[in-house]
Amino acid sequence: MNKIYPSAAAALDGIVQDGQLMAVGGFGLCGIPEALIEALKDSGVRDLTVISNNAGVDGFGLGKLLETRQISKMISSYVGENKEFERQYLAGELQLEFTPQGTLAEKLRAGGAGIPAFFTKTGVGTLVAEGKELREFDGETYVMERALVPEVALVKAHRADKSGNLQFRFTARNFNPAVAMAGKITVVEVEEIVETGSMEPDSVHLPGIYVHRIVLNTTPEKRIEKRTITEATEKAGA
Repeated sequence: MNKIYPSAAAALDGIVQDGQLMAVGGFGLCGIPEALIEALKDSGVRDLTVISNNAGVDGFGLGKLLETRQISKMISSYVGENKEFERQYLAGELQLEFTPQGTLAEKLRAGGAGIPAFFTKTGVGTLVAEGKELREFDGETYVMERALVPEVALVKAHRADKSGNLQFRFTARNFNPAVAMAGKITVVEVEEIVETGSMEPDSVHLPGIYVHRIVLNTTPEKRIEKRTITEATEKAGA
């Protein structure tokens, strides 16, 4: 089975459509499937519910899909650093399902493992638990969280072999493996494709059984987040 596609647009052809539940890997600006997001924007699909730790920044990552109004709902844990996100949410133009970061990771992991739901203490007694089942275990209250199983998952990895076995680079691994495992159809953008069998088995971070389509992007932008502090703070910490 050939998993390699000639372009990001070709890799998305026939599998993306209006109203889908999608998941996108990345954390902040690290490990973003840039080419796949651009191709998704160009596809024109709309009314998407997107699962992602955050929503990129203005003009980059998922921020591009917010600008074109292709996303109607986000399931996220961190939504700062994006003024258009803030504007749409406060104006009632964008739905948001705020999810604690660890819970979001577990909801994706559970989806990939075939576990329909799990109980956690995180969020008990807060807005997060409203409308959800509560249950007591050993004298402690837990809230039930449903797993996430997106119809399409978009993932960034560093290297893939032709069978779809993946290697991630440092912190760019972040949410990407969980997103890849959870998706019913997983499309992966990589910087290098090698022959099957050329990667050491212990160096494979995610087996190819989870990967359905691969596209090569040798020149990702790879933006870097930098901490900015004031001169006064610098002097105080010196």
